[in-house]
Amino acid sequence: MKRSHAPACPMEALLRRIAGPWTIYILWVLSERGKLRFGELGRAVPGISTRMLTERLRMLEAAGIVWREQAQTIPPAVTYGLTNRGKELRGVLDSLGEIARRWQQEGAFDPAG
Repeated sequence: MKRSHAPACPMEALLRRIAGPWTIYILWVLSERGKLRFGELGRAVPGISTRMLTERLRMLEAAGIVWREQAQTIPPAVTYGLTNRGKELRGVLDSLGEIARRWQQEGAFDPAG
């Protein structure tokens, strides 16, 4: 049986919420583009499955980092965006983006993935 413990360190608690697969990428896309419909968000994160996107968004919504709005249409139009808590991460995401661009220019990333 796996035991869960409450994080003793605030950094551990934050990283548990944002460090999962695809999570930072989703946050970065929402930070860069603003609110997006589910399908638009999925297309903006190439390679993510619908199931994984749904799982990550539910987790981020439960953590109060992402908001979800569902229009009563057929099919339902579901839109996501960053809450104020999510927007607090903007500086960190911008810094990571700058590092990624610089590393890419330096050839640090394998073009094959």
